[in-house]
Amino acid sequence: MRFDQIAEFALDERAVPEAAIDMGALLLIDTLGVAAGAASLEVARIARAHAVRFHGAARAEDAATLLFDGRRASLSGACFAAATQIDNLDAHDGYNPTKGHIGCAVVPALCALAEHLPGLSGRAGLAALVMSYELSARAAITLHNTVSDYHTSGAWNALGVAAMVARLRGHDAETLRHALGIAEYHGPRSQMMREIANPTMLHDGSGMGALVGMMAGLLAEDGFQGAPAITVDSAEAAPFWGDLGETWTITQNYIKPYPICRWAHAAIDALGLLMRDNDLKADDVAEIEVHTFAQAAALFAQMPETTSQAQYSLPFALAVRLVRGWIGPEHIAGAGLRDAAVAEAIGRIRVTEAARHSERFPLGRWSDVTLHLRDGRVLSSGDVHARGGPEAPMQRSEIEEKFHAVTGPMAPARKAALWQMTDRLQDPQTRFADLLALIHAPLEGAEHG
Repeated sequence: MRFDQIAEFALDERAVPEAAIDMGALLLIDTLGVAAGAASLEVARIARAHAVRFHGAARAEDAATLLFDGRRASLSGACFAAATQIDNLDAHDGYNPTKGHIGCAVVPALCALAEHLPGLSGRAGLAALVMSYELSARAAITLHNTVSDYHTSGAWNALGVAAMVARLRGHDAETLRHALGIAEYHGPRSQMMREIANPTMLHDGSGMGALVGMMAGLLAEDGFQGAPAITVDSAEAAPFWGDLGETWTITQNYIKPYPICRWAHAAIDALGLLMRDNDLKADDVAEIEVHTFAQAAALFAQMPETTSQAQYSLPFALAVRLVRGWIGPEHIAGAGLRDAAVAEAIGRIRVTEAARHSERFPLGRWSDVTLHLRDGRVLSSGDVHARGGPEAPMQRSEIEEKFHAVTGPMAPARKAALWQMTDRLQDPQTRFADLLALIHAPLEGAEHG
């Protein structure tokens, strides 16, 4: 596909399938729910305080409101803060072939830019979001297929943010070309498995991806030039862009039921099915044997000391599911990191790689679990795929239940109003500003850093 065709898709209003619009609305509100749930995390307070202190804007038209905080920073700073906040509560959406996440970067960009577009309709905002998902997905797949290392999501979702800037600020194709080139050149090509080996607040690089993407778009707007993005505008990229505008990858994104790296989800679901179908309690289980793909087997193996370690730990997630019956934000921070019963249960879990599961990654997230019970029985789950995507979809009611759980301290009326935006935004009469009015004020427990 030629660049002029990609630019036309990115910049020009076009008919977007209703299924893509509907999914865009669902992913948007789910992501904002995660942003609310993450607002009180230490990393979120640090990121917001940093944005206010070091990424201010000289003019009001260059600033945006920090999500669930109320203070303001520059457009770039607000994107960094929100994306870092969302990225560090690992309950946001993803797309299997990208091996990562789009919404955590492009949703903050949409919200920041829309603040200066009071006439923007909900549907127009959703169409821009869908476009950004589609460009981000193909940049990711191109990158993964043309380089040897496994880079974090910030390396490629920065391009989706830059495209969002171009779409909503009325750039032409040449400006978009420079914006994408700047975003790719400066995007954080950080090593994902390095973070897996040593989980920290860096997480999946999306905070920096959002920052770079917004800066790239604004720099290009000012005339700053960038070399054409290889992942978009090169011969080797062409095969990965040929179905743009025909295949709507956004409809294939998954939504997470738990705030844990999705690599662990198949094993969590397998354990949950065995516990439910056999009416088991934690004390019934002597040992849990897990077979999974190589990347999941590499997740943090010990009792975590930090929220970052907790979200990148398969044994911890399984132990929480076994002992507490559910995994929520309360389990991956504070007292949840000092749960003696969970620490004991980790000692009963054995994780090994299975070649058949590794062969199906990244297109699939498969695992199987065998329980050795204290009464001598052995129960096996068979191969299970992580729920939440097209392979094993969640019911809409389950997604709504997850939203209400993850948003934590948000007032019930505000939760209800925000969830209702999944439908209201699709009404041509709804302004995107109606959504912004629900996500700017701070939440109880989300004190300023």
